[in-house]
Amino acid sequence: MSETILITGAAGQLGQRVIHHLLETEKVPAANIIAATRDPAKLADLAAKGVVTRKADFDDGDSLAAAFNGVDRLLVISTDALAVPGQRLKQHKAAVEAAVKAGVKHIAYTSMPSPDKSLVTFAPDHLGTENAIKAAGVPYTIIRNAWYMDNYLHGMPHNLQSGSWYTASGEGKISNISREDCARAIAAALASGTKESATYTVTGAEALTADQIAAIVADTTGKPLKAVQVTDEQLGQGMRSAGLPDFVADMLVSADANIRAGNFDLVTADYERLTGRKPETLKDFFVSHKAALIA
Repeated sequence: MSETILITGAAGQLGQRVIHHLLETEKVPAANIIAATRDPAKLADLAAKGVVTRKADFDDGDSLAAAFNGVDRLLVISTDALAVPGQRLKQHKAAVEAAVKAGVKHIAYTSMPSPDKSLVTFAPDHLGTENAIKAAGVPYTIIRNAWYMDNYLHGMPHNLQSGSWYTASGEGKISNISREDCARAIAAALASGTKESATYTVTGAEALTADQIAAIVADTTGKPLKAVQVTDEQLGQGMRSAGLPDFVADMLVSADANIRAGNFDLVTADYERLTGRKPETLKDFFVSHKAALIA
């Protein structure tokens, strides 16, 4: 592959793994990969492998324009600016504008499933970014990543200590996917060389209820765990009492509401279509992360 590929957010967890799979799985030459982040000093390990590093600050349009210069394919990894409403969408639009000015030939973006009907608080950011990319007139690949399995590692160890997992997801189902699988799918899409526009929804192979997920956790760890259904209000109050910031509590409550509404209950073959592999199961993910669960 002779095209240059730039990855924003390259110091983040997803960005690091996308670059890993570009190098190791897709065999893209390091010199064709550009890793961009606010502080390129954090990319020293990649630079040592021959990956080009550049500064890209989503709040500085000039830095984005400079970073995207000479880039054929751009991956915009959605930023973490969630505390201030509207800030993330503003950043993403600035990146799309800079990409167009720089003459980028293909834009890829990490989105979420069904942002047009999602109840998750940050869904408008994703929908707005998708629309901005489509309006730019540049070929695109939108990769809608399902809810990460990795997200369970934050709260599940605490839940296992009490034996109760408080959730407002009701009987709704969710099809999770690991961050690692998302990175592998994104790398495959970037390295494909496609000139067509496409939208993929990358999910796991099965949709599960909270009761089913709790049973898998219990079976994996050997510790009892019961999913306890509460209201949105009770869940939000509990999270705030535990010290979570308002915007985080609101986001997590909205995610459960989205599951309850059936908006995360979708299983696609897009991961296998992109990678030629089956996605990791939730059971296998929990087995490989058992130490973190029982920490």
